[in-house]
Amino acid sequence: MISEKDIVLDHNYDGIQEFDNRLPNWWLWILYGSVVFGLCYWLFYQTYGVGDAPEVRYEKVIARAAEEQLARMAGQERTDESLLLMAKVPAQVDAGRALFEKNCVECHLADGSGKIGPNLTDGSWIHGGKPLEIRHTIDKGVPAKGMVAWGRQFSPMKIDQLAAYVLTLKGKNLPGKAPEGEPE
Repeated sequence: MISEKDIVLDHNYDGIQEFDNRLPNWWLWILYGSVVFGLCYWLFYQTYGVGDAPEVRYEKVIARAAEEQLARMAGQERTDESLLLMAKVPAQVDAGRALFEKNCVECHLADGSGKIGPNLTDGSWIHGGKPLEIRHTIDKGVPAKGMVAWGRQFSPMKIDQLAAYVLTLKGKNLPGKAPEGEPE
């Protein structure tokens, strides 16, 4: 007697015959489980936005770690690293953006691509592109070029926030004013 498992299909490739067997249950359960998981994942993260996607969670962890590191460094002398950390903290960058939009857009435009002042998004810097050099330029200004010394009007923390925001503009290479100064 021939069972269902022993039914041979009509085709023959290089002398190999194929049985018409049902897939094993364990394989089918993995397939169905993967489809259900994929659908749930898509609905949870993409469609309804209930949870944060892994990339968003990663950015939040990085920002929290930067905040903690800045808190440990409070009271110490500013360094390039501390300003770069500040540029990873959304609250600090948002505060710097607000100051920039209120005081700097006349010369640098809202996107930093430069009008009267230089393009802050390219790789060329007139007075240095390192974080402390950028902070120094904001703090002391460039009277010969018409840039105000913001250190007389803002607290050191606000100067740091402005520098952190400018660091987020750096490297975007937006079209605008032609590069000025030395390439970094």
